[in-house]
Amino acid sequence: MANVTFPRKAFEKEVKLTPQVIERIPFFSTPLESLTPDEIELEIFPDRPDLLSMQGYLRGLKAFLGKETGLKEYKTKSSGEKLKVDKSLPKEWPYAYACIVKNLKFDDDRIKEIIDLQEKLGATLLRRRKKGGLGLYPLEKITFPITFKGLDPNKINFRPLEGPKELTGRQILSRHPTGRAYGHLVEDWPKFPIFVDAKGVIMSMPPIINSHEVGKIDETTTSVFLEVTGTDPLTLQKALSIMVTTLADLGGTIETIECTQQTGEKQNIPDLTPQKNKLSLENTNKLLGLDLKEKDLAPLLAKMGHDYKNGSVKSPAWRTDILHEVDLIEDVAIAYGYDTFVPQIPDISTVGQEDPQEVFHTRLANLLTGLNLTELNTFHLIKLEEADRMGTKDTIETEESKTDYKLLRSDLLTPALRILQENKNADYPQNLFEIGTVFEKAGGVGRRSEQGAMRRNSKQAHEAPFGGGDTSSETGVKETEILQITLTPSNFTEAKQHLDTLFQALDLHYDLEETEHEHLVPGRTGLIKVDNTEIGHIGEAHPRILKAWGLKFPVASITLNLDELFKLIKG
Repeated sequence: MANVTFPRKAFEKEVKLTPQVIERIPFFSTPLESLTPDEIELEIFPDRPDLLSMQGYLRGLKAFLGKETGLKEYKTKSSGEKLKVDKSLPKEWPYAYACIVKNLKFDDDRIKEIIDLQEKLGATLLRRRKKGGLGLYPLEKITFPITFKGLDPNKINFRPLEGPKELTGRQILSRHPTGRAYGHLVEDWPKFPIFVDAKGVIMSMPPIINSHEVGKIDETTTSVFLEVTGTDPLTLQKALSIMVTTLADLGGTIETIECTQQTGEKQNIPDLTPQKNKLSLENTNKLLGLDLKEKDLAPLLAKMGHDYKNGSVKSPAWRTDILHEVDLIEDVAIAYGYDTFVPQIPDISTVGQEDPQEVFHTRLANLLTGLNLTELNTFHLIKLEEADRMGTKDTIETEESKTDYKLLRSDLLTPALRILQENKNADYPQNLFEIGTVFEKAGGVGRRSEQGAMRRNSKQAHEAPFGGGDTSSETGVKETEILQITLTPSNFTEAKQHLDTLFQALDLHYDLEETEHEHLVPGRTGLIKVDNTEIGHIGEAHPRILKAWGLKFPVASITLNLDELFKLIKG
């Protein structure tokens, strides 16, 4: 979450802060933190980065209040300019998109607004620049066409923004404040990404810093070159859309640039084409407990900036939170007004009881937290590239995924290694655990999961999923609850000490048998058995896996099938 502060005088030029409006603001899902004669402070939830600027917030609020409803459209025209994304870029930073905004009028306050939005997008939507970075440049100081390429950091020489002199790429990481803050993102890359114009002038070194000569906007700037670079095309284009529409709301006119990616794909950016989704009236009423009519949906969705017609919704390109029908139903609820929902007591009598298996999971989590392990709670989905790193075959892919997370996870080691990779410059040791669901094709066909890796016999492999009844015949996917413990720097001996402590607390005895596992080192891998039932494995991560994730220290892993373990304890 992020707090934003807007000048009250400028805010009230668009929306007068009457008692009625002040009362309605929290129902727009933006809690009012404070209100003074000079400022208004609001809390913006992570799913709405388009509200981080005053222009974006007012655009949404005015629609919610019924002043300017429906899908807002922005006109664009072609600039005729081009951006080329070169194959020399480091594989960790492969994408770039850019556009032009003209006819701007900057003063000191507006420059601060734009820089503040740039920083907040970098910290939230772009995950502290781990997923991408945004840059703005005075258009008159650069020459097209522009190239985004990779270069040996020792051969990069330019004066970084607000720096006193020219530095090499490596020197910027150690001598410039921004380089020291974000240098860990690129320090291991063989090449650093840079923007170069047609005259060979280095414009910036994303995601670290712009050039002082050509990458600094001021009060004389009237036209800007706006770029975004990083790892995920969808996220990058959303960030660009938020920034470019904010500049358009400040009076700018948008011109597209032809962007050619490494694959040869060409796009005219920005692409502000509305995203389309289906919405069912039946599902809306069922989820919200309302009795809305078809004619009610259009005005409600218009108050949240959408257009609705015949079960189809057009949503703004800058809305990052619209991934599924339920997100549109949430907008219907916000527009309808949470304060107008009438609570109802169900006409049934029940006796509540906490699920015994959840009690068991909570007990395990408390034990592991007591051992000074940090609990994870990761997505059920992983990326295609992550499956490739693990050597996972026959993957289960979701349909119409709106992000680069497309595959159901077959183990919990993959997300644990992702966390270790993202925090490899943090303090060590890093000892993690997660209790969660893994997925495999029913009957053990397809992707090898943690269950498959335990070499369960055919009778066990076809038993009903544990804990909730057999749904695999309906979905074709079997779900299993797993405990994953990941320790680094660590080894087999230390992992076994954790396993011993855990089983002593559970008052259970286990046996170890030497085995093999595709993710673990041969000769340092054990099969865990309780009463001759295979329930998991323990070992050290294979060097191939460590190299694939760029990890510097050895990793030890424990995986337990909690469904099987709970059955043994219950029995």
